[in-house]
Amino acid sequence: MSDLNDPTTEEDSADQSANPPCVLVFNASDPSGAGGLACDAVAMASVGAHMLPVVTGAYARDTAEIFDHFPFDEDAVAEQARTILEDVEVQLIKVGFVGTPENLSTVAETATDYPDVPVVAYMPNLSWWEDTQIEAYLDAFRDLVLPQTTVLVGNHSTLWRWLLPDWAGERPPGPRDIARAASEFGVPYTLVTGMVSPDQFIDNVLASPQTVLASEKYERLDAVFAGAGDTLSGALAALLASGSDLAAATTEALSYMDRCLDAGFRPGMGHVLPDRLFWAQPEEEDEAVSEGESPTIDLALPPHDTRH
Repeated sequence: MSDLNDPTTEEDSADQSANPPCVLVFNASDPSGAGGLACDAVAMASVGAHMLPVVTGAYARDTAEIFDHFPFDEDAVAEQARTILEDVEVQLIKVGFVGTPENLSTVAETATDYPDVPVVAYMPNLSWWEDTQIEAYLDAFRDLVLPQTTVLVGNHSTLWRWLLPDWAGERPPGPRDIARAASEFGVPYTLVTGMVSPDQFIDNVLASPQTVLASEKYERLDAVFAGAGDTLSGALAALLASGSDLAAATTEALSYMDRCLDAGFRPGMGHVLPDRLFWAQPEEEDEAVSEGESPTIDLALPPHDTRH
């Protein structure tokens, strides 16, 4: 038994308080780096959190499209989560694409065992998948994961067609309509993204069934991106784990995503990927080094607005 008066114990506690917050992430491996665990790792590190990755499967994809997905067995997913949770205290759980209803059940069971840990759940566009697989996955997500979810994140079109399939209004449902539909399954907050406004801006709204808590518009960029939703949800999860309140974390995560997209790059022949390390790039070209003069090497990271 440890001695509470032992100075080494106090030092250990101080060291732990200085640690970055830890986020347990259920997501797939994406070889393109557009989304999945690779995206989560960089986005979360950029805003000051440490990711604990639980690999749920792997995509077969390039920068243009997803061709297939190979899920892990649910026992393998459960064992990964159980093992790390017995060692590390987590501040938040993030759920990305986990591949099967069985893996969704594992996620739900994990979240149930840690009722005080918030859950950020991201629903990507699944149109690349078979219809029968989409239906089974969405049903399981709705029934198993949404009751455990604190913040649901998704594109307006994706969330609308999933949560309000029988919508009969003359206009598309608004963020509060979608938030109200999500709340019927236990979700208190929904971040609805990608709403195109008449002035060609993209609107993103955090809403509850009762009110809009945050709203940010950004200029629409002339490019097709892959990984924007994973970038946003990963940054939001990390900021919430760091202790930011929901509205402030949402505003900062949206700003981070917008700057990642603005600095986006095309590594292959497909879509543009967000540059999640835009803040680490020099803003101006280094001045030419005089002939015979040795260049000065600065290894310090530049200051920026998002990293905690």
